[in-house]
Amino acid sequence: MAENTEGDLNSNLLHAPYHTGDPQLDTAIGQWLRWDKNPKTKEQIENLLRNGMNKELRDRLCCRMTFGTAGLRSAMGAGFCYINDLTVIQSTQGMYKYLERCFSDFKQRGFVVGYDTRGQVTSSCSSQRLAKLTAAVLLAKDVPVYLFSRYVPTPFVPYAVQKLKAVAGVMITASHNRKEDNGYKVYWETGAQITSPHDKEILKCIEECVEPWNGSWNDNLVDTSPLKRDPLQDICRRYMEDLKTSVLQLNSKTTLKFVHTSFHGVGHDYVQLAFKVFGFKPPIPVPEQKDPDPDFSTVKCPNPEEGESVLELSLRLAEKENARIVLATDPDADRLAAAELQENGCWKVFTGNELAALFGWWMFDCWKKNKSRNADVKNVYMLATTVSSKILKAIALKEGFHFEETLPGFKWIGSRIIDLLENGKEVLFAFEESIGFLCGTSVLDKDGVSAAVVVAEMASYLETMNITLKQQLVKVYEKYGYHISKTSYFLCYEPPTIKSIFERLRNFDSPKEYPKFCGTFAILHVRDITTGYDSSQPNKKSVLPVSKNSQMITFTFQNGCVATLRTSGTEPKIKYYAEMCASPDQSDTALLEEELKKLIDALIENFLQPSKNGLIWRSV
Repeated sequence: MAENTEGDLNSNLLHAPYHTGDPQLDTAIGQWLRWDKNPKTKEQIENLLRNGMNKELRDRLCCRMTFGTAGLRSAMGAGFCYINDLTVIQSTQGMYKYLERCFSDFKQRGFVVGYDTRGQVTSSCSSQRLAKLTAAVLLAKDVPVYLFSRYVPTPFVPYAVQKLKAVAGVMITASHNRKEDNGYKVYWETGAQITSPHDKEILKCIEECVEPWNGSWNDNLVDTSPLKRDPLQDICRRYMEDLKTSVLQLNSKTTLKFVHTSFHGVGHDYVQLAFKVFGFKPPIPVPEQKDPDPDFSTVKCPNPEEGESVLELSLRLAEKENARIVLATDPDADRLAAAELQENGCWKVFTGNELAALFGWWMFDCWKKNKSRNADVKNVYMLATTVSSKILKAIALKEGFHFEETLPGFKWIGSRIIDLLENGKEVLFAFEESIGFLCGTSVLDKDGVSAAVVVAEMASYLETMNITLKQQLVKVYEKYGYHISKTSYFLCYEPPTIKSIFERLRNFDSPKEYPKFCGTFAILHVRDITTGYDSSQPNKKSVLPVSKNSQMITFTFQNGCVATLRTSGTEPKIKYYAEMCASPDQSDTALLEEELKKLIDALIENFLQPSKNGLIWRSV
């Protein structure tokens, strides 16, 4: 019997019917090997097949990605549930089919595509390549495509969708996720991220268009099609002009120095430009982190939210350069972290909730100083996601403007802002505690570039009165009440474990009964967004929309603390959020902090049970 050569083996793999004992898997293997034209990812599936790795093949090929809080997001690599050339082509074909149904003028208005700087050599997968394939699918169908000629901050895509009057847009990014991940973030014609029912309808269309069309793999169209346009210069200019409208004019005189790190991502050039527009000297960049690096080689994880441990290089540079403020944008520049050097030589790294307290004060203060004579405070709004600090609610109550909450995820904030703007309202500021901020409404998604210059301007203004950001934060809390919060997470890679943790809370002492106590802490109200239950409402129904695809339960305690347990929409995490909301006359912060700590310990021990459930503690 003749020995199989490597070539024969590959040929047999490609054309043989597969007999793994699982008909669904056999079909999926056949489809993948017929459809995938990327040699690296095709080879990954062939190797698994050759080695009889049926469980891994099933995991990779027998399920599909779904839309989470930030679009489609997964690891890069081979398989229908991963981000790769083929799944991005399939997703874009589904998008095309859905948009063609929704917009009769789709082929006149066009589509926007942007990308960050992620990549994975082992899969020949990069954000830029995935963006080109996204464009190719649409160009092959005679759709005009605005494809950015270089990497851009995520907020540039929703901004471009609005300004260019495109029907929709996609940003290829996994934001601050680990280096192995990538994503496909979809924006509607409004410039806000898609919400239901669009996400479900697009997924249905993707399922109907899984086989690549003729021309879908032809990424040469990006270089040859007259329908491809590069919006980079135009959008960058218009974005910076819009930023300019909020400048206070005292920035060129400031003595403050700033350090900026872009975390090996897209932010450097754009933050430099924004500082120039605001009249500042350029911030000092962290040289080791200034340029794109898909391996994020100087940080253990590319998330500035992790605090001092990942800001090490920028803090040391700031000390050397005598700079008091450090600003850090995440890899796709849609989020912002900030730190300030204190008089005792230590750094204060602000949480997302603390920065929001400062932004809320600043944006309202600027509105009061600049408002027209007939401007009505009752027309003014600020928004936050429901797991974020209630500090804006406290400011709103005292100052007379409106505050509203949304479900977690900026897609809900963007969607609500559109409703408010259509009704003639003015939205000054919106945020989520995971360092996502939106100042104004030029963009309808979180924006780390504009947030960075607004912090710089706020700090410069306070400097003229010899006040630090930390001191101003205390003033905000003294006036509106201390809001002391703690947010953290556990890693859990077992979906059944996550489900059982939340189901136990829904059937705590008896079936369909939520807990009445957490340790010694009495529970006043329970809200379960997954099921739509809210014990504080007369009809026991949640005011916020039901979100069946994710787990989220909020407990309001008798001592004034609010705590939420929820699953992450983008990572294998169970997150917890807890906040003590005190009135302005309660100023003993040590007491409030002690009470919060005890409650969090009780929450972890009684509700999450990390030892019993094998949860991995967040590494600090």
